[in-house]
Amino acid sequence: MWIVIPCYNEAERLDEHEVARLLEDARVNILFVNDGSRDGTSALLQRLVQRHGARVRAVELEVNGGKGEAVRRGMLDALELGSPGDVVGYFDADFATPPEELPLLLDAIESKGAKVALGARIARLGAHVERSAVRHYIGRVFATAASTVLNLSVYDTQCGAKLFRDVPALRAALDVPFRSRWAFDVELIGRLLAGGVSESEFIEVPLRTWRDKRGSKLNSTAMLRAGIDVLSLGASVAKRGRRAFFPA
Repeated sequence: MWIVIPCYNEAERLDEHEVARLLEDARVNILFVNDGSRDGTSALLQRLVQRHGARVRAVELEVNGGKGEAVRRGMLDALELGSPGDVVGYFDADFATPPEELPLLLDAIESKGAKVALGARIARLGAHVERSAVRHYIGRVFATAASTVLNLSVYDTQCGAKLFRDVPALRAALDVPFRSRWAFDVELIGRLLAGGVSESEFIEVPLRTWRDKRGSKLNSTAMLRAGIDVLSLGASVAKRGRRAFFPA
């Protein structure tokens, strides 16, 4: 299984210890995508490649295309590195979702016959989900809009921990760039639905631990832009149905 980790100026935030912890699961390989970073990210990734051998690879994108494009490019490469039917996915570089949550997602996708497993940040008894009140409430508004646009009862489209079974619908969904840099998760889910993945083949996995990390690229301007992008998608879907998640 290949996990894609998009990176943009992560030299001070990407924790090498967390990378090692993720690799403690023998099923996991990591593909870093350096999205045109202008700091020491490239040198850090090369050091990780040298340290961990064939289980870690790094792709260098010369121009910053945004998180969505970095994920898309990385996922396509991950699919080529694996075998048909394998599981691929992506995690955030700040490890807001810690490594020990990955087996939960993998077990869910393998034991329940799902094609997509989405991490869900749900504050509940027994869980440690630490999120600022502002981001939580903005996230709930966004999630409601996304769920409406998708016509899918999904709680959390934006958690940066997701796994996918390698099926034709996934490859088709990744074939062309996303419109949005920040709402690409919504587009990806919409494309999978349009490609024939049924609602019953999605599963949301409540995370036991998730923590807001300092230095997040998702600032208030990005949140606003993502919200506008989702509303624009909604208008297109109203006219064209789920095919609107693909460029005309």
